Amino acid sequence: MHIQLNGEPYELPDGQSVAHLLERLELGGRRVAVELNLDIVPRSQHAATALREGDQVEVVQAIGGG
Repeated sequence: MHIQLNGEPYELPDGQSVAHLLERLELGGRRVAVELNLDIVPRSQHAATALREGDQVEVVQAIGGG
């Protein structure tokens, strides 16, 4: 299936969840914010939120500093 990831085309197998995508991006367990089609997906819903053809996903990683 094809989605838009951070504004770029991205391909992944059908039936993947937000959690699967984060694992694939090696971001599993990290502090990230995920927006799916302009809605924030709470961390507690990452595994239950299925991705579909044409979805627009934005992933932002929290970076500490000061």
